[in-house]
Amino acid sequence: MKVAIIGATGYGGLELIRFLHNHPEVERMDLFTSSEEGVIFSSKYGHLLNIQDVPLQKIDYETLRKYDVVFASTPSGVTSKLLPPLVGRGPKLIDLSGDYRLKNLQDYEKWYKKEPAPSEIIEKSVYGLTEWNEKNIKEADFIANPGCYPTAVLLSILPLIKNGLIDPSFLVIDAKSGVSGAGNKPTKMTHFSETNENLSIYKINEHQHIPEIEQAIEMFTNVKTTITFNTHLVPMTRGILATSYAPVANGVTTKDLTECLLETYKKHPFVRVITDADTIGTSRVKGSNYCDVFAKVDERTNRATIIGVIDNLVKGAAGQAIQNMNVQMNLPQTTGLNVVPLFI
Repeated sequence: MKVAIIGATGYGGLELIRFLHNHPEVERMDLFTSSEEGVIFSSKYGHLLNIQDVPLQKIDYETLRKYDVVFASTPSGVTSKLLPPLVGRGPKLIDLSGDYRLKNLQDYEKWYKKEPAPSEIIEKSVYGLTEWNEKNIKEADFIANPGCYPTAVLLSILPLIKNGLIDPSFLVIDAKSGVSGAGNKPTKMTHFSETNENLSIYKINEHQHIPEIEQAIEMFTNVKTTITFNTHLVPMTRGILATSYAPVANGVTTKDLTECLLETYKKHPFVRVITDADTIGTSRVKGSNYCDVFAKVDERTNRATIIGVIDNLVKGAAGQAIQNMNVQMNLPQTTGLNVVPLFI
């Protein structure tokens, strides 16, 4: 395959390069930019010396239409205008931004505070939560890759909602992420002296992933609900740990939750069901495409504590995008992604 990456200079783009470089079915990989045409990529990122000593190319639609797959790893608000000329014009498209995830244009305007993509293009996009939408992904030409927080949350709670084990009408989600989730452009929030030795909450009750999670719950379980979802910034580079709380149905035990998760994901190589809480943590999935999930009932309160852990740059971005590409191209999902986590 010949693949192109638009937005290769961001953290998501760098992870696409890391995995696609060793993907056995990728013959050629080219990098495209809107502002740094001609710059040798390894001069920007020294760790890629003798690996990606290639010039960044200008975005050109005639050139891009000749690729088998085009990944777009840009901030939200860019691909809504950038990708429409490529839709249905040759390559498979996988967008890592939030521009095509929400089917309701008013929701996008409200939560992202940007002008939405054309409605006819949004209708064609397929939500790329691989473990839950494989059939549609296989037939899709345009994938809207899920957000990092929704990936960790949804993989952990969807089986329990779908099987009626928890009550999603009282679903509260507390999520924490490393700083790389904010991208590579410095801000006051991500400044070292602001972030170091500081745990902070942001976008209280206003995070743009709220409607995405609610939409996906309805999409995959036929349950319409509203959630309480808040996010925190942790002074580390990578990783997301999302903890969800919900009442359980009468008589439901920890064993029931665990068996449900095991049954749901028994044929899905990248979701690992954890039974020992002491082995849960972001370091267990760092650098890999794994999502670890765990659930336990608090018999005193009759509520479940449900945990999903991912590397936000891999399973939450580039890894899942490549996993979706593998499905589209009828390859094993693990192709190019079967790496051991960087525990230390």
